[in-house]
Amino acid sequence: MLTAIIVEDMKDAMQLLKSDIETHHKDIQIINTAQSVVEAAKVLRKEQPDILFLDIMLGDGTGFDVLEIFPELTSKIIFVTASDEFAIKAFKFAAIDYVLKPYAHNELLDAIERAKQQIQPNKERLTILKETLTAPEKKPDKISLHTLDKIIIVNLNDIVRCESDSNNTMFHLHDGKKVFVTKTLKYFADLLKPTGFLRIHQSHLVNLQYISAFIKTDGGYLMLKNGENVPVSVRKKAEVIEILDQMHR
Repeated sequence: MLTAIIVEDMKDAMQLLKSDIETHHKDIQIINTAQSVVEAAKVLRKEQPDILFLDIMLGDGTGFDVLEIFPELTSKIIFVTASDEFAIKAFKFAAIDYVLKPYAHNELLDAIERAKQQIQPNKERLTILKETLTAPEKKPDKISLHTLDKIIIVNLNDIVRCESDSNNTMFHLHDGKKVFVTKTLKYFADLLKPTGFLRIHQSHLVNLQYISAFIKTDGGYLMLKNGENVPVSVRKKAEVIEILDQMHR
């Protein structure tokens, strides 16, 4: 039997989550609930659960405040957030799992299964999450990449380009290292577009700051500052030329 504590400031959302867990997850016993940072601190001082359902926005602070009070917390954390594009982006940059309110039963099931298997996010990943959530207008400077056996933190400025490898993505870094990530290129193209990355081809995403020149011969390709050449698809050519023109104005 696994124990759980729910920290959620909205009574209806709390009740819904509690009822769903009690009905569909008989192996989880809810031992307590809290509706604020102060309440959560009191509850967690008495007992730390196997799984902590932690709302990001609480009336008297945030879920991060709870984690700062308990830096040695051993509970697996399932973050809970209202549906918000900035919040979702923040979780993706930090490679940290979350469930969206209102919960879909299958999403909650997936989150619980992942929580049972996951290693706790380290302080650096939580910092990426916190910074991206609290300053959505600011360009993130780091991203967590989920490889087959670990999660590594990479500076966006160190990523030269990304290349599609069927349903996976190969990151090519400034120092020549490569990082293989089990997510599609489209996932990263959507996530990184606002931070200065451009999808120039079905198989290629490039960091604009590493572009040296656009060569119009041989079908059109980009010369990168590290000496690599990357093809530009016919339908992306006009967009690439326009963006490079804007950069050099």
